[in-house]
Amino acid sequence: MSLKLKTRVRKVTGVQFVGLLVFLLLVYAAFLLSSENKIIFHPSRYPDGFWSPASEGVLAQDIYFTAEDGVKLHGWFIPAENAVATLLWFHGNAGNISHRLDNIQRLARLNLNVFIFDYRGYGRSEGVPSEAGIYKDSQAAYDAVLRLDGVSVDTLFLFGRSLGGICAVQTAMNWPAKGLLLESVFTNSSDMARKIFPLIPLGWAMKSKLDAVSKVPHLRLPKLFLHGTDDEIVPYDMGRKLFDAAAEPKTFYSIAGAGHNDTYVLGGDEYFNALNQFITETLKNSHIKG
Repeated sequence: MSLKLKTRVRKVTGVQFVGLLVFLLLVYAAFLLSSENKIIFHPSRYPDGFWSPASEGVLAQDIYFTAEDGVKLHGWFIPAENAVATLLWFHGNAGNISHRLDNIQRLARLNLNVFIFDYRGYGRSEGVPSEAGIYKDSQAAYDAVLRLDGVSVDTLFLFGRSLGGICAVQTAMNWPAKGLLLESVFTNSSDMARKIFPLIPLGWAMKSKLDAVSKVPHLRLPKLFLHGTDDEIVPYDMGRKLFDAAAEPKTFYSIAGAGHNDTYVLGGDEYFNALNQFITETLKNSHIKG
């Protein structure tokens, strides 16, 4: 075989390889997009989990309520004696409320009512999760907590962790609250897709936008951002990007050495002191409205 022919064969082979690689990437991208909700949401349904909170020292009341589209939802209300405020908790994309029992126990020192609920498809809640669906669930949870005895919008704080932060931001865009706490929260689904699949530009085609970064500039209520410096899922820099985009008043609290799911463990007393300080100071500043 002549040198020219060999060169031509190598070029053809190279072009074919690149074409095959592009084709395979497109097929993989199509598969990812068709499985979008399964990639985003990782619910655990009842009875998976720990459904005897009293045995763990958590006196939780079962609260059942309904989203605007008729989906029946479930949550726990953990009242505190002489509570100074109420925390409406939007959890992350995996597990269910029962997997947060340890965290709930540790929050008791802050003397807060806690209302934590499961999105559709999680725990005892019916339905199948989607972006539009979890926003409806968040609105329904907001309405449900304000119907409970001893709960006032003037002392209501929205607490969102990871994916739950997206729901907390969406809720704050539409309904008043005293303050907003965002822990380990990402900017939007496009940025997360770029982080997880750096070689495949999925962001533009994703149906779920899960966008917080374009909304936080419009939120004027006090905001506390918390992020572990070693977060292996939502990069610390992404948490800073979200904070930088937010309007004042705002505070950023770094948790040294913490990953995505162990912030309240590795953060220890200082972590809970930061929560308490933010809530206490926000309550004192009665002129600041959500």
